[in-house]
Formats: sequence, C-alpha cells, structure tokens
Amino acid sequence: MAVLLLSWSVIWPYVVGTLVVAAAAGAGWWLWRTDRLIRGDDRGWRHEDAVKAGHRTLTEVDAMDGPAFEDFVADLCRRDGCTEVRRVGRSHDDGADVRGRLPDGRTMVIQCKRYNPKRKISSGEVRNLLGSRMHFGADIAVLVTTTYFSGPAERCAVRNGVLAVHRDHLGLWNSGAALPSLTGVNGSGQGDRRHRARWKETYE
Repeated sequence: MAVLLLSWSVIWPYVVGTLVVAAAAGAGWWLWRTDRLIRGDDRGWRHEDAVKAGHRTLTEVDAMDGPAFEDFVADLCRRDGCTEVRRVGRSHDDGADVRGRLPDGRTMVIQCKRYNPKRKISSGEVRNLLGSRMHFGADIAVLVTTTYFSGPAERCAVRNGVLAVHRDHLGLWNSGAALPSLTGVNGSGQGDRRHRARWKETYE
C-alpha cells in the first residue's frame, strides 16, 4: 500500500498533465471544426447569392418592374465584389438608382432603364446621367438597360466615359462577366442587323 501511494505521488502530475493536454486538444479541435462549419456556411450563402444574381434569363428580367430591376442590378454589383452597394432609386433620386464602389474603390453611380426592348436610350438620358455623376461626385457612371442605345446616345456615352451596358452586354454581365470587364467592350456590340431584325420580330 505504501509503495502504491509513493508511486501515485510520483506519477500523478504526469496523469493530470496528460488529461489537461487532451482536454486542450479536444477544445482546439472543436473550435477548428466550428470555424470550418461557419466558414463553409458563409461560402454557401455567398455562392447562393451569386447564383440568384446571375441565373435569370433576359426574358425574366424583362418581366421585372423598375424596383426589381434595380435590385437585380445591385445584386450583380455585389456578386462582382463591389462594396457599399445600395439601391437609392425613388422619386427625386437625382438620376441615381444604384450607388456603390467598384472593387478598386472608385465610386459609381448607376442609372437603370428597364424599357421595352423596342425602345432606345436617347442621348438626353445619357446627358442626364452625366449630370448625376457630377452631382454625386462619382468616379464612374453606368447606364444599364434592357434595350439598346441610339447611335448618338452610344457615342455620347463613350465620349464622356459613361459605361453603356446595353442589352447584349447585360446578357454578358448576367452570365458571369464582371462589371469592370465590360469597360473593355464599351461602345461595341448591340447586335448585327440580322440579330436586331429577329429581335424586333420577337417583340412585335
């Protein structure tokens, strides 16, 4: 009995130390697993938001009302990593429907025009957006529409640094192209004559 008590007095610090280390390791594993689950859920939510923002047909977009279209555009901006994105479109909105910052930090003001695809954006509407950019002191002005720009309107946009996201480019954006990448094709597209003829027949 005395030998047993003597042995226990020698080994008990090691036993207790082992139990403490095991408990710490278990707690560390639990925290790591919890963190992984939380991060996984966050990635899942972000992916789900991206899917919602980028998997609608243009026919579905055409059926939206004005506020829903503005929300749709705001969601696409968030999908692309834009920050401080908020929909501000309402009466007396000074020509801004969505405002925010591009991923590189530049401020942007977006005007959304959900028009019947047979109607065209006029140069006057582009000039109104230029006024909005000056009013808000934004670095970038973007006009997003479900239709096309008239020739003078598109030239006015390109000449004054307005990103003209017409129907063809909206389709690209909706399919996954990032908003900043559309600057490289600004002033191009809008379909060829045969494409536009088929498109007009569809809506007549």
